[in-house]
Amino acid sequence: MQPLPGIVCHPNGQAYCTTEYVSAEHWLRTTWQGFVSPADAEQGALAALGVLQEGLAPCLLNDNSQIKGPWFDSVAWLQQVWAPQAARLGLRHVAHVAQPHTEADLGAVLARDPFGNYFEVQVFTTPEDAATWLRECQQQDTQGAGR
Repeated sequence: MQPLPGIVCHPNGQAYCTTEYVSAEHWLRTTWQGFVSPADAEQGALAALGVLQEGLAPCLLNDNSQIKGPWFDSVAWLQQVWAPQAARLGLRHVAHVAQPHTEADLGAVLARDPFGNYFEVQVFTTPEDAATWLRECQQQDTQGAGR
């Protein structure tokens, strides 16, 4: 992985959100760790936009599997603020790895398809399953472009 300017830290210097370009896969990967407050989530998501601005890939693997603490609902902010900007920067597919034991909550929220106007989102329980889906999206995008 090639590091880009997408590392966000708590005041104590501990990173809680890292966004990097995975050159072997041609996608971005955002990894969240530890306790992440709603304000932290917004800061991390905004940092990811900075990496998206590099124009490297239309796919994002968003990994929340290492988050500790309560699940928070930032979908409204993501839908109103983040998603329009991410879509303008070329984001087309988001594979979201849910925080353990929150899959049902997140699935219920995403069943309303809040990002359908911007990009496709699928929820997974493992990074491996998320990666498999992103590879399938890339293959479909490639086949569609070749027509």
